[in-house]
Amino acid sequence: MSDRTKAVDGERPIRTGVPEFGKFVESVQRALRLSARISEFSTAPEDADAVRALFTELTGRPVHESFSLYPPFTADWGPNISVGEQVFVNQYCMFLGHGAIDIGDRVMIGPRVTLTTGGHPVDPARRRAGITVEPITIEADVWIGASATIVPGVTVGHDSVVAAGAVVTRDVPPRTLVGGNPAVVIREL
Repeated sequence: MSDRTKAVDGERPIRTGVPEFGKFVESVQRALRLSARISEFSTAPEDADAVRALFTELTGRPVHESFSLYPPFTADWGPNISVGEQVFVNQYCMFLGHGAIDIGDRVMIGPRVTLTTGGHPVDPARRRAGITVEPITIEADVWIGASATIVPGVTVGHDSVVAAGAVVTRDVPPRTLVGGNPAVVIREL
């Protein structure tokens, strides 16, 4: 687990029904408000600086001038998101959960991609007691196709391609094409 994930959940599920959960909910609401503001802009070049400024506010860290995000966009957390240089995020993407989302240089993310770092325990007796958190890492030069979903704890290796509609439930080796539900290696690149 990354240090940023530990900072959020202390290596244990984020507990609901405790007094500290109120601050957590406030942070989620802040991220959703910033996402809504990002989504007010268009894909026009003249809006790119404003989108980058709001994304910087969301994450709490500056993004490179080569970062490009086409609204609309949704994130329910921000401080654990980091993006490299020449990253492109297409329309209707969702970055969800409260673990780290680390996106390397030159990554292309297609429309309607979901990166989700949060979940719930499978056991019905514990399911509503908290939120589980695991980071997602997207290494350099990855292309994630339209409507793909990447779940908690996954690393997508450098130079890989995630096919459109894939559901990635385990690590993707470098320089491979994966697809399907659950995603499997189709071939090496």
